Amino acid sequence: MNLLGGFSVAGGGMLPQLASTIAAAAVSYTMFQHYFPPELAGIIRRYTEKLIAFFNPYIQITFPEYTGDSFERSRAFVDIERYLNSAAIAQAKRLQASVEKDSENVVFSMANCEEVEDYFQGIKIWWNSRITTVSSNRTFSWRSRGQEMEKKSFNLWFHKKHKEIMTTKYLKYVLKEGKEIAVRERRRKLYTNSGDNDWFSFLENHRVWGHVLFNHPSTFETLAMDPEKKQELINDLINFAKSESYYVRIGKAWKRGYLLYGPPGTGKSSIIAAMANLLEYDVYDLELTSVKDNTELRKLLIDTSSKSILVIEDIDCSLDITGDREKKKKKKKKKEEDSKKKKKKKKEHSMNRRGDDDKSKVTLSGLLNIIDGLWSACGGERIIVFTTNHIEKLDPALIRRGRMDKHIELSYCGYEAFRILAKNYLGIELSSSHKLFPRIRTLLEETEMTPADVAENLMRKNSDDDQESCLLRLIEALEESKIKAEEENKRKAEEAANKKEEETDEEEESEETEEEED
Repeated sequence: MNLLGGFSVAGGGMLPQLASTIAAAAVSYTMFQHYFPPELAGIIRRYTEKLIAFFNPYIQITFPEYTGDSFERSRAFVDIERYLNSAAIAQAKRLQASVEKDSENVVFSMANCEEVEDYFQGIKIWWNSRITTVSSNRTFSWRSRGQEMEKKSFNLWFHKKHKEIMTTKYLKYVLKEGKEIAVRERRRKLYTNSGDNDWFSFLENHRVWGHVLFNHPSTFETLAMDPEKKQELINDLINFAKSESYYVRIGKAWKRGYLLYGPPGTGKSSIIAAMANLLEYDVYDLELTSVKDNTELRKLLIDTSSKSILVIEDIDCSLDITGDREKKKKKKKKKEEDSKKKKKKKKEHSMNRRGDDDKSKVTLSGLLNIIDGLWSACGGERIIVFTTNHIEKLDPALIRRGRMDKHIELSYCGYEAFRILAKNYLGIELSSSHKLFPRIRTLLEETEMTPADVAENLMRKNSDDDQESCLLRLIEALEESKIKAEEENKRKAEEAANKKEEETDEEEESEETEEEED
């Protein structure tokens, strides 16, 4: 069956008859439009369509690319498009080809007025694509660049006796398959929010997040981390990804928070990349200082997808939301009082006011709301990660259990972490050893060096470097670090002794003064 109005003809003798029939129909339609008043023509056309629909045993369902004034493509349309792409390659004679952004993959889809067939539980179904051009009477339209705009849609046709199966089972199947295809074929992305998230920027780009492809090579296998702590984290992540029904049963949003803290260079960013690679999640790197207020923060959260990691790095440096915020408020208040006493020029005052307007007004309450409030349930299967070098600066309300569910301390490089780095950089397997390993183990126990510094010393700097030369360079660096640490400890001890001696002298002088007064 051809649903696009085509005819099946046999023999050359039918062509003249077909041509005369088409010509007669065209003349009749012209006379109809010319001699019948528009009101009467509309009534006749409406009842004619009803008559045809009465005798037509097929039902049509249309899925437009955009619904209403929405700025986003219909999710149903996108899922159907993915589902039909494979059928279009196999059946359609005309295809549209496009290249994915940041990729060399060619994607094929159905061209205008193409038709493909599908089967579901033995029922035959037809799909066709339709692109119509309509004039836009709006003074502003973000989808149309000129006076006209294209509207694309997919049309589903099936016999009316299968209506219940089509609407209750088949469409659910198509949408589910489309989503699964998207998960299998998607290329993971690293998103970041720009500092220009105003309304006009949103209209132009249709997104409040910019992105690049996520190609970070870090994995848990290459991560220099305590083995027990690493395995505990892996198990926790895998359990979270499989626990959708559990979160529904206990009535909690399907999310989990991780706090990574420790000195700089201990691998916090690498762990985030390894988490994303393990679970195959997108990463949203949220720069809080670029967010204007709590409302914009909620907009950013709404525009994130499921199966993602929301990251706020160095949160202690991001905003005035740390544990000493009361102290900062007092300093700010004092500064404001001092500024009122000073006379400033009008130009300087206006410039300072503009600078204040540009500062982020995100509050601790607004941040807590997206982590653990009503807005935290937007989307699903989301991980939230905070990193900090100074956990003592963070407000306890921000990192309590239930918000940051798991606290992971990342410390200086131990021997087990060194073995992983030796495997990564020098190819020394974990099952083997080296004559310099005992000396390195002793030095790592006696001094503090971050995994980043250890890795830098193990990295081959030129073609002449071999395993032994790199290990010797590390030993030299560890010995220098040990000496510096001993000198620093000695200096601190002397300063503490001198301070104690000064305090003792002050106490003695105070006692002598009191005795003289008596």
